[in-house]
Amino acid sequence: MFNTIMSAAQLQSSLDDPNWVILDCRFNLMEPDAGYAAYMEGHIPGAFYLHLDEHLSSPITGQSGRHPLPNPQELAELLGRCGVTRKSQVVVYDDCAGMMAARCWWLLRYIGHDQVALLDGGIQSWGDAGGELTQQQPVYNKECCSVELRPSANLSVDQLMSALAEGDITLVDARAAERFRGEVEPIDPVAGHIPDALNRPLMDNLRDGYFKSAETLRQEWLALMGDQRSERVVHMCGSGVTACHNQLAMEIAGLKGSRLYAGSWSEWIRNPARPVAKG
Repeated sequence: MFNTIMSAAQLQSSLDDPNWVILDCRFNLMEPDAGYAAYMEGHIPGAFYLHLDEHLSSPITGQSGRHPLPNPQELAELLGRCGVTRKSQVVVYDDCAGMMAARCWWLLRYIGHDQVALLDGGIQSWGDAGGELTQQQPVYNKECCSVELRPSANLSVDQLMSALAEGDITLVDARAAERFRGEVEPIDPVAGHIPDALNRPLMDNLRDGYFKSAETLRQEWLALMGDQRSERVVHMCGSGVTACHNQLAMEIAGLKGSRLYAGSWSEWIRNPARPVAKG
């Protein structure tokens, strides 16, 4: 069972295994249709396409962040049509070092499916390993993907505020340092970060487009966490998508059990009474 990352060679060796399901998660926040267009131009054979806004998120509300979590049952039904069952080894990939695919990785675990891994290096690594692309569309199934929801894996904004007030968690923000400091904000209407949060830009998990070694990631994350247990670490970002990249990095490092604040910065700033820090 692969439950963190896998190489292109490992995927190639099991490409014809009927118990393996491949999900293409390419997406561009600035061009929402670009990922599907790229998929139609060429994708890993057998891969189904999942759109961040349409499949991996629910509609935005007046109080939510930019990418609210999808309805678990609706997500499970979609995954079932893609062939995901309890026996399935799921592989997710994108073209941006896992920034988008990690959301799908997290969601599968959230609904109780641990046999999911991210293709390290993305579709680029597939090409570098000699893998071919296809325009052929896979056939949807009528399988049943069960839901065993793990609600404790995600904190609501009220739970987060309570945990921060009690000093019970370490909150880690995956956004780029200049966004965290509030120097620039290209997406959300308010710049800055949640007071007492730490900054670990997701790109720090990578070297040349691939995840760093488990040992290196462990050393770096332990240095950031200090004496805090991994189960008390909570991840956030702009909208709860790229924060999953940091959780995946911790899992690779053997630091298990961290959680997500899926609403993240874009939800936090919906209420002007919530504090904002800069610098």
